Amino acid sequence: MIPDIEDREFDGIIEHSSAPVLVEFWQPGCSHCQALLQQLELVQEEIGGRIVLFKMNVQENFLIPGELDIQSLPALALYVEGEFEKFIGGIGKKTQIIQQLTPWISSAT
Repeated sequence: MIPDIEDREFDGIIEHSSAPVLVEFWQPGCSHCQALLQQLELVQEEIGGRIVLFKMNVQENFLIPGELDIQSLPALALYVEGEFEKFIGGIGKKTQIIQQLTPWISSAT
């Protein structure tokens, strides 16, 4: 299961992670968000030791989604060494997501 992350704890968790962090921004009732979450759970099973995954409910958290100017859901944001790196395509299958993460997870310990 992918844990939730909230605005108030976001910076501390991202900055102190030794592994890259992937965050799904989602909202309840979004079927695409739920489908992506299922794929992310498969990603976590396969490469969970090399990347940290979280999900953020944008109906309950406004600051981080606002800073990133997220306008469509789901959205996947990758953070490396505490800094925003890039958005990963929001809808995809496990293999496509892992492929996009390969440059960062292959060098992670």
